[in-house]
Amino acid sequence: MTIREIGRSVGSAVLQRVGRAASKVQESKPLPVDLLESDDAYLVVFDAPGATGSDVQVRYAEGAVHVRIDRFRDYYEGFEMLFPGRGLSLDGKADLPTDAVVDANEASATLTEHGTLRVRVPKREETADDSPTESAEA
Repeated sequence: MTIREIGRSVGSAVLQRVGRAASKVQESKPLPVDLLESDDAYLVVFDAPGATGSDVQVRYAEGAVHVRIDRFRDYYEGFEMLFPGRGLSLDGKADLPTDAVVDANEASATLTEHGTLRVRVPKREETADDSPTESAEA
């Protein structure tokens, strides 16, 4: 083995370790989120880079919209992974206002081709016998 081959081998091992560490850091950060409100609904907007519809799980529980994205890396023929820096499991959460009365069963989620996840949670009129909304999936 030549010095050049040893250098490439060591360099490749270092890149993979740094890439995995960067991926883990990304996975530990919550997804960026915006919370918007209209007269009849809340709109929660998450950045969902590289996700497809089957990668995304959305649920409403305890007054918050929870998102889990489990992405997969595409295989590119003829290429070898040197730096696996993108996190594959990403989480996000958006707390709705404490006085929000919503119909979680009517919530909907849309993933755009640009990697934006929009979760619309309709409001409902509060009645005297309202109890906390049950957990639901969109």
